[in-house]
Amino acid sequence: MLLVVVQLAASSLLPALRYERSAALEGEAWRLVTGHLVHADLGHLSWNLLGVFIVWGLFARDYSERQWLVILVASTVSTSLGFLFLEPGLEWYVGFSGVLHGCMAAGLVAWLRAGRDPLTWIVTGLFVAKLAWEHAVGALPFTAGSISLPVVHEAHTYGAVGGLVAGLVLSRRTPARPASL
Repeated sequence: MLLVVVQLAASSLLPALRYERSAALEGEAWRLVTGHLVHADLGHLSWNLLGVFIVWGLFARDYSERQWLVILVASTVSTSLGFLFLEPGLEWYVGFSGVLHGCMAAGLVAWLRAGRDPLTWIVTGLFVAKLAWEHAVGALPFTAGSISLPVVHEAHTYGAVGGLVAGLVLSRRTPARPASL
């Protein structure tokens, strides 16, 4: 709901909320967070909401609410720091996909830790293959052709790294949950 509310309420504020490298480096640190909450248009938001529903449906029960908050923060921070330190040519960014990929990675950590069936390994392999494809070839054609701005696939990787780290740290602190799919 937060993504929808922000999009509807703040669409005119998009330039002030999106991640902009120069503005963030000049002290507008909120952009490191708000850039993940705003979207270019409703089509872009729709793709991210579809991803949220899929990730929620698959992994919601694998972590507590507090643990999901840790995963969201880790994925946001890793994506934003990845932009700042590793993508000096990226002038601006909007969207939740980096954070979403972090949630997916953390969810897969929980599944792998629970010793799920071979489907877990297939889904994990497809996720890794998607990230590899994006780095080797670029955005998936059906995604890139359906939104009004270029896909910043690096966000997916940086978010996935943050989610992976958060998932691994959280898995060391809590006992594995039984498979729930």
